[in-house]
Amino acid sequence: MHDPDDKVSTYWPEAKNSAIGDVAIKDVLTMRSGLAAFDADPASPGNEDKLDAAPDPIAFLLSAPRADPPGSRYRYNSLTAYAAGVVVAKATGSSMADFARTALFEPLGILHWKWALGAAGYTKGQGNLSLTARDCAAIGEMVRGQGLYEGRRIVSANWIRRAVAPLVGISDSDPYAEGYGFFWYSKNQQINGQVVPVSFASGNGGNKIYVVPSRRMVIAITSSAYGKGYGQQRSEALLRAILAVEQQD
Repeated sequence: MHDPDDKVSTYWPEAKNSAIGDVAIKDVLTMRSGLAAFDADPASPGNEDKLDAAPDPIAFLLSAPRADPPGSRYRYNSLTAYAAGVVVAKATGSSMADFARTALFEPLGILHWKWALGAAGYTKGQGNLSLTARDCAAIGEMVRGQGLYEGRRIVSANWIRRAVAPLVGISDSDPYAEGYGFFWYSKNQQINGQVVPVSFASGNGGNKIYVVPSRRMVIAITSSAYGKGYGQQRSEALLRAILAVEQQD
């Protein structure tokens, strides 16, 4: 992948005449694909349950209609995340799981993990990745180090800065975040009268990788409260409690 401004069809020519085909990669990464995919609405054409049930997820993605102009509206949805995984596979010539293994997991010392495949044989970019809390923390440390981990360059510093930057304001639709970057969220936590900026990766059930540069801290939380509203709330409460205690120390 050369430039986030490239279109999806640059790497996936077969998608050229679909709603996802002329979407810029940056709009996929910031959940502004414009696809008619709303996970909270079972009637939405691109609803995640319909994606999971589709015998051919690729055909399902390519047939998904457009609801908004690309880049105009943030709406997190599994179909756009799945599209991101397909683009990675097309751009690298390997599965996203294999690419992650060689480019990220092995360099970070992450050896035991699972990432499920969809019915079309593509890694599920929308989730289904199993990691330990310790391995999540390793990813967080790499992000905190601006792409460096134990003295080794894993990801470019420029890409990390772009990924965690609050490119899109989402506080009106997400009670736990204020900004969204390339699959990373951000929020300024108010802790005992002080503002503590936090970047974080977020998964279903309350799974989190919190990166707190001002405290030189990474907090990884694994949780199995899948589909339960309290999972996200509980993880943020743990974050805030840790930050409050650390502040007192």
